[in-house]
Amino acid sequence: MNWLKSIVPIGVIMILVSAMAPVHDVERDEAKGIGFYSGSFSEALALAKKENKLIFLDIYASWCGPCKMLKSKTFPDATVGEFYNSNFINFEVDAEKGEGINLAEKYNITGYPTLLFVDGHGKFVAKTMGYHNPDEFLKLGQTIIKEYR
Repeated sequence: MNWLKSIVPIGVIMILVSAMAPVHDVERDEAKGIGFYSGSFSEALALAKKENKLIFLDIYASWCGPCKMLKSKTFPDATVGEFYNSNFINFEVDAEKGEGINLAEKYNITGYPTLLFVDGHGKFVAKTMGYHNPDEFLKLGQTIIKEYR
């Protein structure tokens, strides 16, 4: 019983200390990287027309290793986010769910990740596949913008 009296105060102290620890703000941290449009693809197309921008379309699968690497290493990069958020309407979709199934069929997707650039009418502009580190991905976007404009 004496051991219980000494454990309870230690537990209370641990709870208080953890409550005072800094909280990881997911929204704020993700805002540094690419911000993906949360509406439908047809809404993203309308926005791209309105803003005269291309759509960067990330077509992925939930089980795909290179897709996960893009999401954890490339898309959160602040420099990549600043460039892509300024120059593109960014849209991501799981090719095996919802409207992703139709988009994967429409754009003849054969592997993941497939990274597409399309105009506001959905017309194909450029395509690449696989993992790209932040520098490579930034250069890709810059090349697409130069060629498109």
